[in-house]
Amino acid sequence: MCDTFVALGNSTEDGSVIFGKNSDRPFDEVQLVTFSPRMNFKKEDTLKCTYLEIPQVSETFAILTSQPYWMWGAEMGTNECNVVIGNEAVYTHEPLRNIGLLGMDLLRLGLERGKTAKEAMNIIIDLLEKFGQGGGCSYNDPNWLYHNSFIIADPKEAYILETADEWWIVERVKDVRSISNSISIRGKGDLRKNGIIQYAIEKGYCKDDYDFDFAVTFSGSPVSTTPSPYSRGGKSALLLQENKGEITPNLMMEFLRDHQAGICMHGGFESTGSQISHLRNGKNSIHWFTGTTLPCISLYKPYSFPIEGQKFYNPGPYQMVNSDWFWYKHTNSKPINKRHELRNIEQNIISKINDLIKLEDKITEEKFQNKLKFINLEAWNKSYEIL
Repeated sequence: MCDTFVALGNSTEDGSVIFGKNSDRPFDEVQLVTFSPRMNFKKEDTLKCTYLEIPQVSETFAILTSQPYWMWGAEMGTNECNVVIGNEAVYTHEPLRNIGLLGMDLLRLGLERGKTAKEAMNIIIDLLEKFGQGGGCSYNDPNWLYHNSFIIADPKEAYILETADEWWIVERVKDVRSISNSISIRGKGDLRKNGIIQYAIEKGYCKDDYDFDFAVTFSGSPVSTTPSPYSRGGKSALLLQENKGEITPNLMMEFLRDHQAGICMHGGFESTGSQISHLRNGKNSIHWFTGTTLPCISLYKPYSFPIEGQKFYNPGPYQMVNSDWFWYKHTNSKPINKRHELRNIEQNIISKINDLIKLEDKITEEKFQNKLKFINLEAWNKSYEIL
């Protein structure tokens, strides 16, 4: 259960691309902000993902992710080229497989190997076709299986990639778009796997070429053109549409804290991590991560590449939970009665980042990065103080 948003430059206040995601997972599953530097490998090297071992590439990009501690993959993240990806669990007519690449593995592979959103999308498609998707998606429940949809963006463009087992379809985002936990691409999309329409006809999912509508055809359910504003999918789309032209990182934070439709999810499944990326073409992009459960009682902390010197954990998988991890401490304290104080601190951090952005053309890159690192550590220190 998740919600992922994107707004292109024609829909944001400053002309940048803004991405956001809440990762909804089992309430007690730790999710860490992890960093992996750029690395080089030998031709014969292989890579152990969560369940499968695949060939490694010669070079991987530096990545910053929000990662469930027990898996190799990640729920969302960005790379040094300012590609961002978020995924969603979706359910379709197609079989669910016990072995394959997790959607979260595909996401991390796209970030490690893709220099642009389009390149990352094509890498995910290629890996999906070669190795398939599958495997238990929860540490405590290996029978929780699902297919995946993705938003993949960079400072210039964004794509929706939706899958049904080995089948896939793509929609290029025109202005704003969101995805939740159902396939959503209508009609034939902008790109699709060869043979998908004929396959659907042969399976009896649709009558003919004209009857093919991916969201309906592969879910087997009617899809409303105006979903309820009280559903997560309907509310996320409404928030984006109503605020076109005015969307900022700060406003995206408020979207991800929505309780009316449960975008900020509480309960047995919770929003266990949250990310917002302010993708600024030709400028330093700012990526905001909570590194904690429940964005409504969390501070977003700013990051910018290069990540060294900012607070992060080494990438998983980990075998067990460490009680010293901040996520664990925050979850066990849940500072619900300190929301007002948290918002004031966060607004101060946002103001400092906005002031830094205004100085960007007047100071050296080194000075910019040093100032940002200081603000990142300040945000984390304030988070510890709140506890």
